[in-house]
Amino acid sequence: MSTFFIENSELITRLAVALLLGALIGAERLFVHKEAGMKTHALVSLGAAVFVIISEQMAQKYIGLVGFNPTMMASQVIVGIGFIGAGVIIFREQESRLMGLTTASGLWVAAGIGMASGLGFFNLAVITTVLVLIILVAMNLLEKPIRKISENGDKKY
Repeated sequence: MSTFFIENSELITRLAVALLLGALIGAERLFVHKEAGMKTHALVSLGAAVFVIISEQMAQKYIGLVGFNPTMMASQVIVGIGFIGAGVIIFREQESRLMGLTTASGLWVAAGIGMASGLGFFNLAVITTVLVLIILVAMNLLEKPIRKISENGDKKY
């Protein structure tokens, strides 16, 4: 059993980093009571990592094969995540309000973090996760007073 972990330590590390970083972003979303939380973000990040690893391993296995482009699989992750993100975005007619954009954006970035982790670009993945958390937490704190001013302004007219 230990041989399995030694032989696959790089893959395990890549997948674990993707999962953990995605879960961190999901934890923030869960904390602010949003639709997609830790499991969703972790799964998106992990799934993106898996597809990039498959793409990378296919490139190594089928090197020199004419007409074969393993990067196509990685590009389809972006398309797939767009489909999931579109499902998260809803329009509430009674409030004339569009909801879920930040969650959809978070899932999109979680996929990018997973892709970076899957390729072994851990610095990129960690730095991006930190920046995403800064955006989600710090921007939320900055937006509260702006929203308050905006709501007060709406009531005057």
